[in-house]
Amino acid sequence: MLIRLPPRHDILPSEITPEGVYLSRRKLLGGALAAGALALWPAVAGADRAGLVPAVADDPRVPAWLRRQVAARRPGSLSAPPDALTPFEDVAGYNNFYEFGTAKDDPAEQARDFVPHPWRVRIDGEVGKPLDLGLEDLLRNVTLEERIYRFRCVEAWSMVVPWTGFPLAQLLRRAEPTSRAKFVAFQTLHDPDRMPGQRSRWLRWPYVEGLRIDEAMHPLALMSVGVYGRTLPAQNGAPLRLVVPWKYGFKSIKSIVRISLVEKLPRTTWAELAPDEYGFYANVNPSVDHPRWSQKRERRLPNSLFSPNWVDTLPFNGYGDQVASLYRGMDLRRYY
Repeated sequence: MLIRLPPRHDILPSEITPEGVYLSRRKLLGGALAAGALALWPAVAGADRAGLVPAVADDPRVPAWLRRQVAARRPGSLSAPPDALTPFEDVAGYNNFYEFGTAKDDPAEQARDFVPHPWRVRIDGEVGKPLDLGLEDLLRNVTLEERIYRFRCVEAWSMVVPWTGFPLAQLLRRAEPTSRAKFVAFQTLHDPDRMPGQRSRWLRWPYVEGLRIDEAMHPLALMSVGVYGRTLPAQNGAPLRLVVPWKYGFKSIKSIVRISLVEKLPRTTWAELAPDEYGFYANVNPSVDHPRWSQKRERRLPNSLFSPNWVDTLPFNGYGDQVASLYRGMDLRRYY
């Protein structure tokens, strides 16, 4: 079924982050700023990002079959026009991936030696057919497509990213969910030897996120294995991550090793750590502020303290026409 995004949600040329910003290091101006201020004022370095992240070409350590499959992607039926992308250096050089550190440029630096191959994913729980799949088997008979999505962080910065992947629903159907499956829980790899951030104890590891089953089966929910026509860099969640474009970015869990279909609401990492700040649903909602900052506007990367690029935040990140019906009758202030 072909689903077209309404014109008012189309991504404008002015919204797309340049490819040059996607894979590079970001220097934060004003090093003495508080953490909350840094979240609201991400700064882009000028041009000196060389050496922090792998070259723009695919990492040669990635299996050739995966590089070929990602490169052969087709245009996505759910994409907006590809005319305003966030630069590649920003996408790959400005990340929250706490398994590799807490600063925005830590993941690109700390994940340089992380090789996510081979890789296996287990699908279990309330399913008729539990699966334990290597990445090649998981992607067998899957046609990858490129979708350009807005990506909105709860910290009030945003990107426009060309992801390569396939609908999450395709994978879940292979496991034959039962009628008892009400939620889907996702788990990141737990490997402190290779993910140094997991040696800290400020978060409960492994990282867990979740969706309601109808959210997970929605056509916009994407399992991504690539970005900018290349395989995912390690700092972006290689080799397999979730992208849920109408939710804040922390819902889009990275480096997935387990997917469990469950009957009860899963204990997700951020909702358990700070439930007053990070709810389970995490739908982008400009009318519900974070306790420490406004969510009415966002800073679209690239930007700096002295060249702000503020844009208005849209309900459901601009995908309301596609997903608002999932929450009909819900109080979105209570279920944030």
